[in-house]
Amino acid sequence: MKKVGPDEQYFFKKRPIIAIFFVFLHFVMKVVILGTAYPYRGGLAAFNQRLAEEYISMGHEVVIHTFSLQYPSFLFPGKTQYSDEPAPEGLTIKRTVNAINPLNWLRTGRRIKREEQPDLLIVKFWLPFMAPCLGTICRIVKRGGRTRVVSVLDNVIPHEKRPGDKLFARYFVRSVDGFVAMSRSVLSDLGLFDQQKPRAFCPHPLYDHYGAIMPRREAVAAIGLNESERYVLFFGFIRDYKGLDLLIDAFADHRLFDLGVKLIVAGEFYGDPEPYMSKIRSLDLADRIMLCTDFIPDSEVNRYFCAADIVAQPYRSATQSGVTQIAFHFETPMLVTNVGGLPEIVPDGKVGYVVEPDAQQIADALVRFYKEERHDEFVQNLRLEKQKYSWQNMTNAIDNLKTIKKK
Repeated sequence: MKKVGPDEQYFFKKRPIIAIFFVFLHFVMKVVILGTAYPYRGGLAAFNQRLAEEYISMGHEVVIHTFSLQYPSFLFPGKTQYSDEPAPEGLTIKRTVNAINPLNWLRTGRRIKREEQPDLLIVKFWLPFMAPCLGTICRIVKRGGRTRVVSVLDNVIPHEKRPGDKLFARYFVRSVDGFVAMSRSVLSDLGLFDQQKPRAFCPHPLYDHYGAIMPRREAVAAIGLNESERYVLFFGFIRDYKGLDLLIDAFADHRLFDLGVKLIVAGEFYGDPEPYMSKIRSLDLADRIMLCTDFIPDSEVNRYFCAADIVAQPYRSATQSGVTQIAFHFETPMLVTNVGGLPEIVPDGKVGYVVEPDAQQIADALVRFYKEERHDEFVQNLRLEKQKYSWQNMTNAIDNLKTIKKK
């Protein structure tokens, strides 16, 4: 954005109304978000689209450049990468990026630089596999100094490590001007690759686009459950590091059986389901665990969170989690494990429980929750606590980084 010269200052004094309009235009940014978006599904797409909506609400021009090919089919662990939902309204989404074609990276970088001429390029980084693609595009777009590149970091070091992760992550980190990490553990990991560039911590904002809170009786009926029973929810893609096996072991505790507590598993397997199914059979838990293991469409997410008494995240490792921010939105208490950034946003004993990734501790906390009848107390606290996690906080963190000069 250019500076206001003496002639323009004189004009402002003579034509104040027109001057106000000029100033408004002067502060409108051109923002490009580079990463996953519709027609792809999942938390990455949801984040980028919700961030775009926030910048649009502030009066900025926003374009999302997403993938024409995100993962080759043989590398994708789920059933499909694509959403069955309608396209989001009011967003400009261009499918330009082929994640595995270096010639495309060059073309896409040049296209964004030429056609969009962004003031700000925002890139969500979650997997070193994407570093060559995203890092190359960033390098091209920022040439000439017009565009500031900021990355919102899910991870720098992934949960499931592979050869080349550090090399690829370093390549991406060097292509970016500043970083926003959504957990302090990721901010610490970033220090392994860079100590100089501007960075900030901003917790994951609320996922508030999955609809309104619905009455429990309607939610339970919508997914075919019994209103008189009690439910713990495990939600999201099922991967080994998320510790569903620990939660299943916890449900073998006779106290949860005596309390009439059941488990809803809502999410798609991103790996072999047989170890989990075998454990359910061996512990004789088939009648106490409801398996809803297809991808849950956005339009149905509220049913599961509003039917549940508490959401369990028994993760073995974590940075931050979008599931916690869905739970905050629907005011559903949480049980999380003491890993990564989860304890930072789930105050123990206030909106839920923080325990070690251990089946016995998980069972003990769930028993306390039901026996001590903490649900209503936690919900009241959630209503206050969730006010910390606005999308405006995220845009402020990004924009404040933008104002820091390069070293």
